[in-house]
Amino acid sequence: MKPKGRSRRKSSLPLTRPRRVIVHIAASADGYIARPDGDLEWLTSRPAPEGFYGMNAFMKSIDTMLLGRKTYEASLGLGAKFDSKSRTIVFSRHAPPADAPSGVEFVSDAIGPFVKRLREQPGKDIWLMGGGDLIASFLDDRAIDEFVVSVVPVFIGDGIPLIARRHRHVPLELQSVERFDDGLVQLHYRLQSDSR
Repeated sequence: MKPKGRSRRKSSLPLTRPRRVIVHIAASADGYIARPDGDLEWLTSRPAPEGFYGMNAFMKSIDTMLLGRKTYEASLGLGAKFDSKSRTIVFSRHAPPADAPSGVEFVSDAIGPFVKRLREQPGKDIWLMGGGDLIASFLDDRAIDEFVVSVVPVFIGDGIPLIARRHRHVPLELQSVERFDDGLVQLHYRLQSDSR
């Protein structure tokens, strides 16, 4: 005789968590991600510790990179190689350059619907690289889940802000703080659920 009540059927599908959009970025102690001309010497001239502030481990957790056109071009100028091993999506209002690598997609879609579709696709987490204008647009569309900000112990006085200046109020939940021997502090925040 079977006991009364609901039967529990096991699903053959593995449980997966939704893909997260994570901003993982370095900023000066006064909140800039680059000088006004895009120069990063204040950041790139620092000796990198083993594990590069957790960046090597972070890169294994993502399979998609999102960036703005200026950040894409600046990355190429610094010697970045984009290939088809991971998906690279560049948000741009202009046509893609003729010499764009085959693994790089250029889009001009509205952020909210685009990210919704991207999250529904199978895969690892998504890295929103920047720049400040794109981060602000994603933030305003509630399309960011987490921030990992590596605060570099230097003031540069002026530059491109971490997030483009607009009136907003976005509460954050501190997940962790990590201090490195060279004075860099890494702050990991999750956006409060009512902010997303």
